[in-house]
Amino acid sequence: MSLLRLPGVRRGQIIALRSALGSARAIWEAAPARLREAGASEQQVAALSARPARLAGPAPEVERSWRLGHRVFSLWDPEYPAWLRQLPDAPVVLYCWGEVRPQDERAVAVVGTRRATAYGLEVAGRLARNLASAGLTVVSGLARGIDTCAHREALAGGGRTIAVVGSALDRIYPGENRPLCAHIAARGAVLSEYPPGTDALPYHFPDRNRIIAGLSLGVVVVEAPLRSGALNTAAHALELGRPVMAVPGPVNRRESAGCNRLIRDGAHLVEGVEDVMTALGSSVFPRPALPDLEPREQLVWDLLEGGSSYDLLHARSNLAGGDLAATLLALELKGLVRRLPGQVYVRTR
Repeated sequence: MSLLRLPGVRRGQIIALRSALGSARAIWEAAPARLREAGASEQQVAALSARPARLAGPAPEVERSWRLGHRVFSLWDPEYPAWLRQLPDAPVVLYCWGEVRPQDERAVAVVGTRRATAYGLEVAGRLARNLASAGLTVVSGLARGIDTCAHREALAGGGRTIAVVGSALDRIYPGENRPLCAHIAARGAVLSEYPPGTDALPYHFPDRNRIIAGLSLGVVVVEAPLRSGALNTAAHALELGRPVMAVPGPVNRRESAGCNRLIRDGAHLVEGVEDVMTALGSSVFPRPALPDLEPREQLVWDLLEGGSSYDLLHARSNLAGGDLAATLLALELKGLVRRLPGQVYVRTR
């Protein structure tokens, strides 16, 4: 943290020097000759050599965060989200209200426009609730509209959610979502790369979007006009090689134009949670060791790759309605299948 406060020393330079020298402390304590051997420029050597003694202790922003009850961790701390490290420009420091857990590596972003329609809110809420019920963490950006709905419904589904904000944790924007942040922090985390006292500024939000994508196995865009932050988040996901999914909408609504274009350009079409799980694939949801299954149970189990609605199972299995219901119940009793709202069935993880 102290290194970030030195004039002329940038984030990428710190990462390169740490890779060469082994630790932030080693950079701080290195002699000028050693810094040059590690690839430091003369400007960096001068800044490090002239470092004020007052910068050697905890940074004021760290102490202020601690007083607020927030966590602070760097790119090299074990608490730092593993998926986020894959970002080429991952934040060196994250401020955290709440707690990031290992289970949050299984996360899906649900994002969309601030000017959401009733249709968009209904779909986003149902998706977030069902994803949370299936054990996935829902990531979003705390903005009005789709983002706020996704966070609220993930909590309503009994799951975890992570909000990434474009301001400091003590300057939550929009202000009306601060009470929601307290609920999120109790069952997930609110994350920021900005130190205490930093207000929300327009250019912070595109930067925030890369973190949303970096935390997630895939990104679902629910509603988005052709120019929107949600499409920016989807672009970051594509750069990381992670699935991009979109909910189709009316062709005459600007709120759906971005989603419809994503689908036209190859994004996975999403109508429900089973489509999200199919897009994420079996590599995300490995097969558990199975007990001996009856032939009908094995058939239904195989058809549940990625999850499925009851109607789709009925059509694909060719089982009579009573037989299918009995088979699903048997799989539920064996702890292999979970029923979600809307007669959607998923494998347990």
